[in-house]
Amino acid sequence: MKTADDALAELRDLHQRGLLERNFDRVPGLLAGLDGERAAAAARLLARLEPAELRALHPDLPTARVQLTGSGLLNSLRTALVGELARHGYLPEVRVADYGSYVFDLGDPAADQPADPAWLTVCVLDHTAVFERVPVPFTAEDVAAALTEKLALWRSLATGFTARTGATLVLNTVPLPRTWQVQLLDHAARARLGATWRTANAELLGLAGADERLVVLDLDPLLTEAVPLTDPRFDVYAGAHLSDPLLASYARELAHLVRARGGRAKKVLAVDLDQTLWGGVLGDDGIEGIEVAHGRRGEAFHRFQGVLKQLQSQGVLLAAVSKNDQEPVRTVLREHPDLLVREADFVRVLANWAPKPENLRTLAAELNLGADSLVFADDSRYECAAVRAELPAAAVVPLDGDPAEHVHRLLADGWFATTEVTAEDRVRTRRYQEESARAEFLSAAGSAEHFLADLQVRVELAAATPAEYQRISQLTLRTNQFNLTTERLGVPEVRELAEGGAGRVLALAAGDRFGSNGIVGAVFLRAVGRELVVDNLVLSCRVFSRGIEQACLAALLERAEAAGFTAVRGSYLRTAKNAKVADFYPHYGFAVLERTEAAASFVHPLGAGGALPQVPAHLTLAAAPDLVPEPGAALTT
Repeated sequence: MKTADDALAELRDLHQRGLLERNFDRVPGLLAGLDGERAAAAARLLARLEPAELRALHPDLPTARVQLTGSGLLNSLRTALVGELARHGYLPEVRVADYGSYVFDLGDPAADQPADPAWLTVCVLDHTAVFERVPVPFTAEDVAAALTEKLALWRSLATGFTARTGATLVLNTVPLPRTWQVQLLDHAARARLGATWRTANAELLGLAGADERLVVLDLDPLLTEAVPLTDPRFDVYAGAHLSDPLLASYARELAHLVRARGGRAKKVLAVDLDQTLWGGVLGDDGIEGIEVAHGRRGEAFHRFQGVLKQLQSQGVLLAAVSKNDQEPVRTVLREHPDLLVREADFVRVLANWAPKPENLRTLAAELNLGADSLVFADDSRYECAAVRAELPAAAVVPLDGDPAEHVHRLLADGWFATTEVTAEDRVRTRRYQEESARAEFLSAAGSAEHFLADLQVRVELAAATPAEYQRISQLTLRTNQFNLTTERLGVPEVRELAEGGAGRVLALAAGDRFGSNGIVGAVFLRAVGRELVVDNLVLSCRVFSRGIEQACLAALLERAEAAGFTAVRGSYLRTAKNAKVADFYPHYGFAVLERTEAAASFVHPLGAGGALPQVPAHLTLAAAPDLVPEPGAALTT
């Protein structure tokens, strides 16, 4: 079993032999078990690599582009962020602006700043920006005046930058150093300063709610984990106003944000049961003997159960993967009076004696997800090592040791962080449980034709409403298999496309005899002269193989022809996961215009002899009258 020291030694060996760039695809696995100084040492090696060379050697790996600016020295943040992004499977490209140049970087339209939505721009704020405006001697009221001035500046810079560039901007709250607070000798003045400072940070956090392209990270929770705010020597002598440990924590939060924006949030939490969800071994101790809620250890397990319940309520799919007999496990999950998570909270319960990597493969297949959607949490080092070895794409959370540490270890990496929790997320477990009922129905139906005929599929296709933009954004971020171009869109981009005039964003909803599937797909259209262009079509993996995509395309082509379009064009961009839709368009009568290994373009001639696909007979389609935009004037060359 490879140790953290072994992994770091292997990384160093690759670097010394000049092979680290070529073997970068191995880096996430080597970094997975590193923390503290080992992780920092690995990050220092990775920070020396050239992003352009990495992209050339690994064109299929996603690139994360981040621009750092602020009022202090940020080199250590860049190094830590390179390591965190690499750990999550990204090719990191992290730039640092000139020292203290954030006002120019954010405020000057001519600044050398990537005005590109693909870049994440991070402006690191710290206390020195405020106290440089405070006189000596000072009062709490002097600090309040400086804060008011800086808040106005930060608000103006943020709103101007996001409006001008369309890029996402990250700010942070500004912790108050004790060395400034205790210079006020009376406690009443200290209280006024604390209240003023907290109010200012609350206003900063409120900015994110007013601008969808603005994110404000709260640094106070990071400081609760015994992380120092500053290092006095580096603060004074080097202009590094925030400590390296705090910037390392900041980098970790930024990596979680990048992963969420890139649609790479994990979807499934597969947990062991014995010594993980409860204390003891069910087969040995029996239902009455396991530690669930009472006593010192029981309370630790109870808190862990509460966190699982919290995650499940926001769309994380819980699965139990345990070496146990099935019936006793289900009895505990149904009947134990103190257990916080119940059988109904789990999308699957895999209690058997098969190897856990095998059970995780089964779980992923049943949910129609890849292994990279899984997080596996277990107290056994052996099981964790086995899963890492056989399913390297899955995230592994070792929970060995004191159960009081379970919560911290599970939440440390923000595996499930997302841009926003939607109403669809809150019922995701129920949707998958209904899907399980459909699978049982299929097995009893005798044939796929009888299954589809009796399933009573209903499809609705209409222009997206503002209330649906968040869900549609989420589909573009998280859907990988049926995603023709894999263009990741935030809510602002969806809104712009939906309300821009020449285009349409369509929401695709589905349901059947077992209930509603909710919004399961989206279509992005625009008129280019008298041709209709399908920029992308995405469909949730939960509703594959039901003819929904055929019904959608049939309605679009029929409406396009009726509206006077002469042709419909579509394109396909290859990714590591969407090969199954490479021939989607040709399958429904589109001619190939151009095809390379990485991309293809297609056209359907509509009235010029092209046969239109039909809505499948086994489903009903309700399509709104305004599916397509009005055609424009014919283009001339």
